[in-house]
Amino acid sequence: MAVDHVVIGSGINGLVAASLLALKGDRVLVLERESVPGGCMRTEELAPGYLHDVMAATFVLFMTSPAGATLGPHLARHGFDYCHTPHPTAVLRPGGEAAVLAMDRAANLAALNALAPGDGDAFAADADRVAADAPFLFALLGQRLWSWPMAKLLFGQVRKRGLRGLAGWFGQQLDPMRGWLDSRFDSDTTKALFAPWALHCGLTVSDAYSGAMGRVVAFALEAAGAPIVKGGSGHAARAFAALIAEKGGEVRCGADVDRITVHNGRVTGVRLANGEEIATKSVLASVAPGQLYDRLLDGVNLPEDRAAARRFRHGRGNFQLHFALDTVPEWLTPGLDQVALIHLTDGLDAVSKSSNEAERGLLPVTPTICVGQPSRLDPSRCPEGKAVLWLQIPDAPRVIKGDAAGEIAGTDWDEVRETFADRLQAILSRHIKGFDRLVLARKAYSPRDLERMNVNLVGGDPYGGHCGVDQFFLWRPFAHSTNGEGPVRGLIHIGASTHPGPGLGGGSGFNAAKRLGA
Repeated sequence: MAVDHVVIGSGINGLVAASLLALKGDRVLVLERESVPGGCMRTEELAPGYLHDVMAATFVLFMTSPAGATLGPHLARHGFDYCHTPHPTAVLRPGGEAAVLAMDRAANLAALNALAPGDGDAFAADADRVAADAPFLFALLGQRLWSWPMAKLLFGQVRKRGLRGLAGWFGQQLDPMRGWLDSRFDSDTTKALFAPWALHCGLTVSDAYSGAMGRVVAFALEAAGAPIVKGGSGHAARAFAALIAEKGGEVRCGADVDRITVHNGRVTGVRLANGEEIATKSVLASVAPGQLYDRLLDGVNLPEDRAAARRFRHGRGNFQLHFALDTVPEWLTPGLDQVALIHLTDGLDAVSKSSNEAERGLLPVTPTICVGQPSRLDPSRCPEGKAVLWLQIPDAPRVIKGDAAGEIAGTDWDEVRETFADRLQAILSRHIKGFDRLVLARKAYSPRDLERMNVNLVGGDPYGGHCGVDQFFLWRPFAHSTNGEGPVRGLIHIGASTHPGPGLGGGSGFNAAKRLGA
């Protein structure tokens, strides 16, 4: 068997690349080791009639991306559709204080200025500044960095701002979330509204450029919301697979690639774990660096890459917790019923504390909890009058060394998963009337469980590796990386571990397909 392109892994980047190449007319084969396509886009039945997204859930990055703009009309033919709410996110503090961000500038101005005079105006000014910089900023965050178009873009910015002005602009983008929030807002609740989003970028509130990412996220939420896919994220993966099949390609599940075959420094094909060999001159590998260099390219002489892979660092793990509820939950704080994503945290310092505990290998005393209400946006997720809640905890330790509260014994995720889930449920139940009586079913996924479901989520890290500045932008995944290409001709490394990093934007897959003429 021979094809034009083999794509290893059917996450968002692999599916985006395969779709674009299939639309071009190339013969494309996507190989996925798991039994279903989608990578982190996976939907399962929690109880009869209750659908929950196991991991990825919110599609604002794809909806607003170049990949989404190009592929959206094609995917729509295969049932890909969004569900929205005008209230994308909120924060709920332990005492019941809350703030809601809307897709409405006037509403946000009024709500934030009510928390502290000037907070709304500061938010509006920062969002407008992101909008003004959007063509340059989103090019940096999405396009190939080592390219003539990027060089021309930078030259244009030098002409516009001056060399010193451009250097100053880059310096301003390196501020941490804490620096941004403390310097711009007076209300602790306003700060609490934005602080948790640093964690969703694979950062902490003290990391460089987490402030810039916070402003980008805030801008995107106000402008585009927090849409989910009707029927679940797994339905999105099936729509991609149907598009690829429509154009003559194939997404094959249960196909574990054991080796990328290389001859004289050029890709010749892949070999599966069952011994099947597939010839191709182009491989796009949507995998973590360890999978690529320790397994798929084992035996290929790549000393610099292999040494860099050993130094590559993964970030915190994620913990997922899902509930099937007997009725729609009643929040004790009004105004949260139609919010897509609600963070439970006391604020900036609490987010800093929980992520610090997780990074030191401790189960956080009070984790930062993100609560999604998918059935509010998409009633097809559950029976009428019922509800589904999706919880993500972005500050779980990859390897447990202890419990910061001194209450949970054990350092094995398989042993402490349900006890940690009890801690999370206890926090949630303080905010929802009679919550424990509503629960029909509960399913918890520890960082170890997530890695079992997807080998690229090393230690449950969903962001493809630590996203600190030394492993991002020009230096992702390695300091010597160049657009995912290296000494093996015909191989392009894509996925969350490569530029532009994690999320459902599909950027690295889009860039790779364009590099191949799509």
